[in-house]
Amino acid sequence: MKLIIIHGPPAAGKLTVANAIAELTGFKVFHNHLSIDCTRPVFEFGSDAFWRINSTIRNAVIADAARAGIDLIHTFCYAKGPDDDEYRRLIASAEDNGGEVHPVLLWCNDEERARRIGDESRVRIGKLTDRDSVASGRTKHDLFSPLPGRATLQVDNTHLSARAAASLIVDHFQLQRTASEPVLCSL
Repeated sequence: MKLIIIHGPPAAGKLTVANAIAELTGFKVFHNHLSIDCTRPVFEFGSDAFWRINSTIRNAVIADAARAGIDLIHTFCYAKGPDDDEYRRLIASAEDNGGEVHPVLLWCNDEERARRIGDESRVRIGKLTDRDSVASGRTKHDLFSPLPGRATLQVDNTHLSARAAASLIVDHFQLQRTASEPVLCSL
């Protein structure tokens, strides 16, 4: 089992790139809002119970996917320091069950994030859409650093399409492509 963990700030394109990787490789996408959407109707967003249940769901899914040999892409917004233990638990959920983890830090400049943050695709699944959060998010948490001590591919997709960023990730980790690529030829 291979687990691609894509982390980065809100509106960096994590889910869009994850879906593009899935199209290229056949990996399944287990994005962070799946567990959030499961937990939010019962527990207040941000409460201790909310995050504890979220963590339980995410780690259980990753561990069982590893045991079953199901390749997976997980997205989340990692804050260096406060989220270090949770990130390590995600990694352990895969590696302790025979999985291989490939972390990716995906980011783009703040101007591009401000442009993307209100996109309909974000509104539709209940993601953060507040343009002011782009600037204020930088002062609250470090969302632009990899997990300390873990080799991480860093991708600036400010000027890359989701498909180009996905191809870069697939090629870097030498993942097997299942989708056929168009063949370009000249006459």
